[in-house]
Amino acid sequence: MKFYKLNRQLYNSQQFKLAIFGEPMTTLYIKNMVCNRCIMVVTQELERHGLHPEKVSLGEVTIKEDSLTDDQQNKLDASLVHLGFERIDDRKARLIESIKNKIIQMIHHSDKVDLKVNWSTLLSDEMHYEYNYLSNLFSSVEGVTVEQYIIKQKIEKVKELLFYDELSLSEIADKLGYSSVAHLSGQFKKITGFTPSEMKKSRDIDQNRKPLDSVS
Repeated sequence: MKFYKLNRQLYNSQQFKLAIFGEPMTTLYIKNMVCNRCIMVVTQELERHGLHPEKVSLGEVTIKEDSLTDDQQNKLDASLVHLGFERIDDRKARLIESIKNKIIQMIHHSDKVDLKVNWSTLLSDEMHYEYNYLSNLFSSVEGVTVEQYIIKQKIEKVKELLFYDELSLSEIADKLGYSSVAHLSGQFKKITGFTPSEMKKSRDIDQNRKPLDSVS
């Protein structure tokens, strides 16, 4: 298993692709990209700086340029910060951001969260690290466990779905991978202090919602 993960990581690395396929590209890691609009804004900003994005996804950008000058990096960094983003150089910080982005993608940008999804296996396979390492790193830096972060992101999604009032509570529970409405309601009240029905009746749902990049 470790050999398999190591080789997947090597195969996906920029150095490997450059050596084998001759692709002189640069990968940038960008913090606080949490939605499709973020992808659009970052793409436009890269193009405004004369760069050529090949692929832009949550938290990760591949540009056709093989490197950036110090001046290009400084100007791009300033522009990204002004827009609420941040380029990440540190490996551990990039890894934590990748974990967050994968969780956000699964919960907020997929049709349905599988009830049987094994988050530890999914994240380990996606990041190419053992889950114990990822879990310990995440909790030591963020102050919450990966499991707690997943729950809090689910609760934010529940708030959003309650606000739009298009699905029943049972449908919301099914969409987000809860085993029952009671399970959803219990977690919701533990995090917010209200049951879903109480928050819906209070009409304060929108005021209680948080930006996804500030959930912790």
